[in-house]
Amino acid sequence: MNPFKNLLLAFVTISVLVLSSCASPEVENTEDTPVGNVEHPEWSKNANIYEVNIRQYSEEGTFNAFREDLPRLEEMGVEILWLMPIHPIGEENRKGPLGSYYSVQDYKRVNPNFGTEEDFQALVDEAHERDMKVIIDWVANHTAWDNPWTQNPEWYELNEEGNFMPPRGTDWTDVIQLDYSNNEMREAMHDALEYWVREFDIDGYRCDVAGMVPIDFWNEARDRLDTIKPVFMLAEDEGPVMHEEAFDMTYTWTYAHLIREIAAGNEDFSVLDSLMEVEETKFPENAYRMYFTTNHDENSWNGTDPGMYGDNFENFAVLSATIDGMPLIYNGQESNLDKQLEFFEKDEIEWKDYEYQPFYTMLLDLKKENEALWNGEFGGDLNIFESSENTFTYKREKGEDWVFVYLNNGSESVNVALDEYGITGNTSYEIYSDQLPEEDINTVEVAGNSWLLIANK
Repeated sequence: MNPFKNLLLAFVTISVLVLSSCASPEVENTEDTPVGNVEHPEWSKNANIYEVNIRQYSEEGTFNAFREDLPRLEEMGVEILWLMPIHPIGEENRKGPLGSYYSVQDYKRVNPNFGTEEDFQALVDEAHERDMKVIIDWVANHTAWDNPWTQNPEWYELNEEGNFMPPRGTDWTDVIQLDYSNNEMREAMHDALEYWVREFDIDGYRCDVAGMVPIDFWNEARDRLDTIKPVFMLAEDEGPVMHEEAFDMTYTWTYAHLIREIAAGNEDFSVLDSLMEVEETKFPENAYRMYFTTNHDENSWNGTDPGMYGDNFENFAVLSATIDGMPLIYNGQESNLDKQLEFFEKDEIEWKDYEYQPFYTMLLDLKKENEALWNGEFGGDLNIFESSENTFTYKREKGEDWVFVYLNNGSESVNVALDEYGITGNTSYEIYSDQLPEEDINTVEVAGNSWLLIANK
């Protein structure tokens, strides 16, 4: 049987493999669809998210150098800035010359290579002045070997010889596993989480391998953080239970892996149709899901945008920005990120001519203004018209707002009769496509390896 269809049959009860900087163990979920009790920050209902790799963003690799780019990102329509871990990186058992961002040496300091605490505060303050939010990456499952917390070995899981050990089932030799049965450690972690919200006014966290940390810890963390200010919480996990009390948004790993299989010609769009049906029943109505074509893990370990998507990169970017949930952009994608950034050493993004900035600006502006594309229960229903080997057609509607998308992954052009999808001469709409004029026409030709997007005016 087709491996993805096998996966979908089991998808309601089993969370799929979560990938971090290395693959993490599977997390099972045998419960019914949970009730989502998370109260999302008001500003998040039509937001997008942009991942920032400070080390690789610029030649300087600092907060101040990144801060200079805020006006451009504001113009592009970016709303949530997710900063990869900003903390000092462990030196003991470090991987590579600079180490992994996810090997945290001190939870209450900033990486001196990135700048000072004052530099970080200036970045947060200016982002807020530009109506952008800042969340930072948080690694709660493990620490570096030389984190000061190791002075309390009872805060960690120990092997049979009584020594520190990496998380089970991983090759993460540069980090050691924390023990969440220890209440003193839990309290220290809560204190550290609260510190950055209280002292620096950040807006929330992206939580690394969140499913490897007990859910009751995250539930309590959310309650405590919300007493300081309403926060936004993103879980690197695909478990529906994450949405019950703690997290606004989870990853769509299954979707991300599937679209690469479609791009490679190993699957067709009908499997995506099936996946979206399952997603609708699996997650609470108010759950935000994060859709993406790449991120730091996918880029560093699996390939570039051109390598993973070939001639259809734009098609999958349109899909990820419109099918459901919140779209993620990884820094550099707006400038045709065509290299895999090294993970453990300096490897600067090659900022070229920002080829895709107008493309992403269009998608993010449409996301903000058209309610059909809003997040979770605030967005519109998905109606899939066609899902075949090379074409995928769907419409999302909310009230008077709607968005129609036609993706053509084939090499031959396709004529699309708009009236078949309820788009007639009496409809006030706007066409978005590089190949088409912005005018009312009944039949449009969608070129090979191209996309058509139409939205109400």
